Amino acid sequence: MRHTLDMNEDDGQLAAEASNGNRAAFRTLLDRHYDRVFRVVLGILGSAAEAEDVTQEIWAAMPARLRNWRGDSRFTTWLHTVTLNASRDALRRSATRARLLAGFTEIDELRRGEDADGEARLYWLRTALAALSDELRETAALVLGDDLTHAQAAEILDIAEGTVSWRMGEIRRRLRVMTQGEEALA
Repeated sequence: MRHTLDMNEDDGQLAAEASNGNRAAFRTLLDRHYDRVFRVVLGILGSAAEAEDVTQEIWAAMPARLRNWRGDSRFTTWLHTVTLNASRDALRRSATRARLLAGFTEIDELRRGEDADGEARLYWLRTALAALSDELRETAALVLGDDLTHAQAAEILDIAEGTVSWRMGEIRRRLRVMTQGEEALA
């Protein structure tokens, strides 16, 4: 007998059904959470193309991963953990390649002499975020990129809510320092 899905069915129940091979349950989870996963990965990796690849890898492996989901936490908390781990793995795999690409990108931009205001700001922001530690970048991706509360981010990162608040303050402080440094050079 084929199970008909209720769109209000909770994620935990859908994950349990999907882990047992229910394709409709898996499709509902995919539809509900694909964009969330992509936003977090993008916030960490900074490249839409890489984020799309990693997001697709996450969802391609999800049927097997769901068998390991025990339901001890909310599905979205578990999904964020899976997403962060996959993003961290991608960062490790591409660290050398990313440094080379960043150098080539900077050289190419200097060569072309493009200084369109919007592009320059976006480049500055990407560079500034890339200069942050992995922990700060992950926190920013969850709080700013995925619009989670400090409490939600703390649960996903398995740290105290106060630590998330401190990290966000530290991110703001470092961005201010970087901005002031840019102004001093101008």
